[in-house]
Amino acid sequence: MNKDVDMGVAGSVTMILLVLATAILLRSFYKRYTRLQNREENGKN
Repeated sequence: MNKDVDMGVAGSVTMILLVLATAILLRSFYKRYTRLQNREENGKN
């Protein structure tokens, strides 16, 4: 019995979703980090 399943489309969609989720999370953390840095700089002056 040959189980030859084509996971091309499902795998591609999964990878696209994972990359998008990672990019959104990285952007969110970067924005939070820059906001904290700006707050520290404004507090020192």
